[in-house]
Amino acid sequence: MSTNTLGTASTGAVGAKAPVLSVRDLVVHFPTEDGLVKAVDGVSFDLLPGKTLGIVGESGSGKSVTSLAIMGLHRGTRAKVSGSINLAGTDLVKSSDEELRRMRGNEVAMIFQDPLSALHPYYTVGNQIIEAYLVHHPGDKAKARERAIEMLGLVGIPNPRNRIDRYPHEFSGGMRQRAMIAMALVNDPKVLIADEPTTALDVTVQAQILELMLDLQRQMGSAIIMITHDLGVVAHMAHDIMVMYGGKQVETGNALEIFHDPKHPYTVGLLNSMPRLDRVKTDRLDPIPGSPPSLINLPPGCAFNPRCNRKDDIPNGRCLREVPALFPVPPARSARCFLYDQETKA
Repeated sequence: MSTNTLGTASTGAVGAKAPVLSVRDLVVHFPTEDGLVKAVDGVSFDLLPGKTLGIVGESGSGKSVTSLAIMGLHRGTRAKVSGSINLAGTDLVKSSDEELRRMRGNEVAMIFQDPLSALHPYYTVGNQIIEAYLVHHPGDKAKARERAIEMLGLVGIPNPRNRIDRYPHEFSGGMRQRAMIAMALVNDPKVLIADEPTTALDVTVQAQILELMLDLQRQMGSAIIMITHDLGVVAHMAHDIMVMYGGKQVETGNALEIFHDPKHPYTVGLLNSMPRLDRVKTDRLDPIPGSPPSLINLPPGCAFNPRCNRKDDIPNGRCLREVPALFPVPPARSARCFLYDQETKA
């Protein structure tokens, strides 16, 4: 598993593969009548070939906005996007609309959490997969149809040669999600973004979809960004984890290390609030008190301080006055907490 630190200071381990996707200082703000919504505020990470990065956090933490920025789907909205998103040598933030269309679906593709909304109800599943293929391989419709049949079979849809002419409402929820995966992978993208891909599915189908994604990753070598609030999904899928809170990344590092030794108080709270099979059973879970902050009116200092049980451990009330940096946590992790500032330890 990768031990690459995912942060602004990350350069990758010596001898490691070059990142297939490199995001630096990504900012996505939305001007509104009520104020400026700081949905994503200075996020940086690397994604390595063939690896999975899990992005976790409560609703409103900035996970999905980050993924939409990578896909260039904030174009044409009021969003103010800055920073850099480097994919295959191209900065997607500075790219033209035409360059983005060329990259989208071919170099980077996305699986949305609600396939019934993402799939057009008036067109057959096959036609929609064929269209996604022809955008980047214009011309031979017969070849595109065979490729669509091949992909439907690859994602485990039985009798794909007949199912290709069915409509989305004729598929079950799990089959629709499989069809979405087939559409996303039809052009062999280097990066696959999965935004809550199992939310609307029952537990058995969730497990099947996750195993399918792992199998396809091994076969096709795609790097995956898994966006979810479900830490169980992350434990099953991810090599590395980025925890987000209030539009910022608050902890990054290797998945096994974060699960066994979380550093940021928010990450500790997330893990304590979920059932764990690797610990002694207790009568009650331990939820994080309070609610996530408004992204328009963030609290002064550390955004997590109103809910943090460690802020009194930091002298001089720094948590209430200063926004912590993303401090390095040796050997290859980082946490946005004054607990790891050398000034605090001095």
